[in-house]
Amino acid sequence: MVSYYKTVNGRIEEIPQYEPNCWVNCVAPEDDEIQSLLDDYDIPPELLRSALDEEESSHIDSEDDTTLIIIDVPVVEKVSGSITYSTMPIGIMITKDNVITVSLRENTILTEFSEGVVKNVNTAYKTHFVLHIMLRMATKYLQYLKQIDKISSRIERVLRQSAKNKELEQLLDLEKSLVYFSSSLKSDEITLEKIMRGRYIKLYEDDQDLLEDVLIEIKQAVDMAATYLNILNGTMDVFASMISNNLNVIMKIQASLTLLVSVPTVVSGLYGMNIIGGLPFDRIWWFPVVMSAVLMIIMYIILKRKDMF
Repeated sequence: MVSYYKTVNGRIEEIPQYEPNCWVNCVAPEDDEIQSLLDDYDIPPELLRSALDEEESSHIDSEDDTTLIIIDVPVVEKVSGSITYSTMPIGIMITKDNVITVSLRENTILTEFSEGVVKNVNTAYKTHFVLHIMLRMATKYLQYLKQIDKISSRIERVLRQSAKNKELEQLLDLEKSLVYFSSSLKSDEITLEKIMRGRYIKLYEDDQDLLEDVLIEIKQAVDMAATYLNILNGTMDVFASMISNNLNVIMKIQASLTLLVSVPTVVSGLYGMNIIGGLPFDRIWWFPVVMSAVLMIIMYIILKRKDMF
């Protein structure tokens, strides 16, 4: 789907058709829409192919009069009742007259721009508009990282009471999300540093200040992702050790109980045997019971001293 947006009275609004200095947003374009992009905006096919590659990593490239910036943006989804975080690439193409964004599916960052949530953005100032998209991307990373930290803290409190597979699986999903975030953030940081050099995009004074703000936010997100990942790795190791220790305690208690239960079994087995002459006190019915109880008490004292209970 191809949509057109333009800043009108300080607010981004959707327009029915193409106009100069507008923003062209392409989400999961069909084959005919892809061909239209190539023909109408004279986009090099290699750049558009890269923008539509789901596995493409963050980078910046330039060919003819078109500059392609691919950034990895964070996405959050609900799968089977649980929240998962991941990343996806967005292609941003800067042509002589327009900014064109290409993505394989809807994402909150571009949706906020198309719905006019982001203020003080003018689509006519192409570089400034692109940097605002990147600033929004960095802000989303920070927002989702804080959410991940809160979720992991809540799961940790639950696990302190009882270690269950569901909570451990959620921690594993969060750990994977942080790995994705960390890798994508580092790639985005390298791309922004290339833009900072001014070789691909001409930067004005205001653009330079905005780009520095984006870099600061990205670096902060990189540090946060690394810190949370280290904490989560440590948490997973601690709970793995706790589960292993709890299992050892349970096995020790089970072994102790087995020893205690075996005492009356052995005594009753002896007194149930047919022996010539009989066993001592075999005519007294309560003697085996008392004997079993005494032996169980002695066994319990021994096991207690061995810290088996």
